[in-house]
Amino acid sequence: ISDSLTEFLNAHNAYRALHGAPPLTYNKELCDEAQKWADECLKTRTLGHSDTKDGENVYYTSGSPSVTVTGKDAVDEWYSEIKDYNFKTSGFQSGTGHFTQVVWKESKELGLGMATDGRTAFVVGQYRPPGNFTNPGQFEANVLPKALHSSTIYTFN
Repeated sequence: ISDSLTEFLNAHNAYRALHGAPPLTYNKELCDEAQKWADECLKTRTLGHSDTKDGENVYYTSGSPSVTVTGKDAVDEWYSEIKDYNFKTSGFQSGTGHFTQVVWKESKELGLGMATDGRTAFVVGQYRPPGNFTNPGQFEANVLPKALHSSTIYTFN
């Protein structure tokens, strides 16, 4: 597994752990599909979703003279939508779907695609099973508030 894949997976799993969601594992088929879509986004210079039946998050950045993008950058950006998510309101909430997919408890597998020409970069994450189901009770069961962990502080003199 490449450093980018490891970083992408670790970033997801660190955030998921905060919300009581089990860690994701890599799925080669999802990685291949996510890579195909990232390449297509770069070719057309268009950020959008593929027609996948799996869950999908997409990310784009550009700069001059060049950009360096990491999988963690994308995951951090997706997770930052937590600021707009109201845990007291059940169901899908506009502007928070990337965050909810990252921490969706029932998602088990992950794929990563990254494509860049040096000035523009696209990152695609695909999730199986997908998240963001709007059936009653799904958000309450899968998007859990940050867990409160008791911690002991040790001091040594």
